[in-house]
Amino acid sequence: MATSLFFSLIMFSLSTFAFASRTALSNALEILSNSGYLSMALTLQFTSKTLNLDCKIITIFAPSDLAFVQSGRLSFLQLQYHISPAQLFQDTLKTLPFGSRIPTLLPNHSLIVTTSDYNAPFSINGISIDESPVYDEGFLVIYGMDAFFDTSFNITTSTSFSAPMVNNNSSQSELKHYGFDVDEFGKASDWLRSRGYTTMATFLGVQLSGFRDHTRLTIFAPLDEAIEACVRNITDYLVIFRQHVVPRLLTWQDLVRLSDGTMLQTFSGGFVINLTWSGDVLVLNGVPVVVLPDILYK
Repeated sequence: MATSLFFSLIMFSLSTFAFASRTALSNALEILSNSGYLSMALTLQFTSKTLNLDCKIITIFAPSDLAFVQSGRLSFLQLQYHISPAQLFQDTLKTLPFGSRIPTLLPNHSLIVTTSDYNAPFSINGISIDESPVYDEGFLVIYGMDAFFDTSFNITTSTSFSAPMVNNNSSQSELKHYGFDVDEFGKASDWLRSRGYTTMATFLGVQLSGFRDHTRLTIFAPLDEAIEACVRNITDYLVIFRQHVVPRLLTWQDLVRLSDGTMLQTFSGGFVINLTWSGDVLVLNGVPVVVLPDILYK
């Protein structure tokens, strides 16, 4: 009988030690001011030193000038709520499912994805976000929108997400050989692959031989772009993959109950994940986590 496999997938962007340059920010503000976001550009110009925006990997959600006319100015706290310390490329953003929580610079406040239909316009906190970024260069991404985010916004969701089955005959014999449920593992691999986590999805199958004694796994999955930025040679892929797999089942509710400074052992010998909190934002080895609703298969 095939062994039942339990695992949880937590998605996040793996940062490298690189920062947005002053030139990039200056260029972005100029483009904003000429694209209907002059008020936001001036707000960022006056606060960039205070927020240290020149030395951060960030994504900014910029309300239009019309939004400022309708709602007044952004307070400093509101401005922080419109800036995320995560690098959210266009392809990444549009694949985040309903209920995903995006960290912001405002402590204890996360943005929440409110798009439930993949074909519908993408929205955060109930506000439609422009599909194409106003600015996307290096480690700074800026999206436009027509209203301010409400810092008190919240949702309660019990929505479950499923992924289509994988039809991968080449890996099924290996999965069965090690006693894993082919269908269960296929769902997770396909879900990863369809949302830009191709590298993690691929290694999920080929590394099963090392996991055969562990039927409860948690995978912290960086995007393909993040992995490529850290790879120097082919063997690095294996090391990176094992550094992101924990031999225990951790749902999001389990993670929030872990104390600040908890160390999680991984399949990479000697490598641990240091779990800390910055307000309500989960940080793993210094990387703020973009939290998706639990993708849990059993």
